[in-house]
Amino acid sequence: MTYQLFLFDLDDTLLDFRASEKRSFLHTMHELGLRDGIDGLFSQYQAINVDLWKRFETGSVTKDFLKVERFRKTFAQNSIDIDPERASRLYLESLPDTVVLIDGAKEVCAALSAVGEVGIITNGVETIQNRRIAASGLGDYISFVATSEACGHAKPDVRFFEYAAKMARALRKESTIIIGDRLDADILGANRYGIDSCWFNPDGMANASAAIPNFEVASLHDIVPALNAMPRNLKQA
Repeated sequence: MTYQLFLFDLDDTLLDFRASEKRSFLHTMHELGLRDGIDGLFSQYQAINVDLWKRFETGSVTKDFLKVERFRKTFAQNSIDIDPERASRLYLESLPDTVVLIDGAKEVCAALSAVGEVGIITNGVETIQNRRIAASGLGDYISFVATSEACGHAKPDVRFFEYAAKMARALRKESTIIIGDRLDADILGANRYGIDSCWFNPDGMANASAAIPNFEVASLHDIVPALNAMPRNLKQA
């Protein structure tokens, strides 16, 4: 294998954020005394949250604003009189306790850390992501964690990848690859920074974007065989 630095996205690549998110949301609502209609409330929250994260990634809102606004807006739409700052705090506190690994996460991190360096690149909240990694059991295989919060810029901004590069032991673009589930953040970021990428696409989505991954896999178990077997610089749509 010619790659020596493996930059993994965290949420929905190594950790099942969708499962963790729902568990944490339900726990938070129960702590706040809400019992009825929580599934519908969660669906609204998800839509609001996705929109706010997209706005964060374009620089139009801050992360501190996002963390509270998603609850404020959800509660406002449902005439719920609960402090959104308290809800945000409870939710973030519970996230490290609801970690769910994607199948194959530990195996791929162990295998790649044996041949090179594994780093995490995430747009998540730094303290929370570090706690989630510690709870996941992946910490032994990970050399560093680069977060947008510490950097001040989010994926796919090139400045984020420049920041992450400084945390690696030695980054050479020709031997570095990003593995992530987001075309608009991970793969586009790799394209802009000039390094290879592997699109983790377990749902078999079509790529209608301008982002071009070098590799595409449906399972984390397929990553090592793909990187070993496929020729470098083979672009796949």
